[in-house]
Amino acid sequence: EVQLVESGGGLVQAGGSLRLSCAASGFTFGDYDIGWFRQAPGKEREGVSCIFTRLHSTYYADSVKARFNFSIDSAKNMVYLQMNKLKAEDTAVYYCAAGLAPLGCYARDYDSYGHWGQGTQVTVSL
Repeated sequence: EVQLVESGGGLVQAGGSLRLSCAASGFTFGDYDIGWFRQAPGKEREGVSCIFTRLHSTYYADSVKARFNFSIDSAKNMVYLQMNKLKAEDTAVYYCAAGLAPLGCYARDYDSYGHWGQGTQVTVSL
């Protein structure tokens, strides 16, 4: 059974940093694409960053490029999203998602992942 458990969210001032973690189990990283999605109240879901296993590539939304870094520690079965220079508009619930490759990283691709964590709240104050 695939399980994803996020942690690391919280309240941070604008300009600060947070690292989100996602403990993954029940699948082989080499077969799955992994993504971080977020949703803020009243806004559409957004694909933040995704790792495409078979393409050996990482996607970042323009809104987070050069500020966020997505990494995987396959030995520990952990997925991380390092978020730097946080902005108020980064405030959202962040979800870790996993699904059989190949997948995309747009909002419309979220449901295709098939497995999601419970979400972790990130709040950035001015």
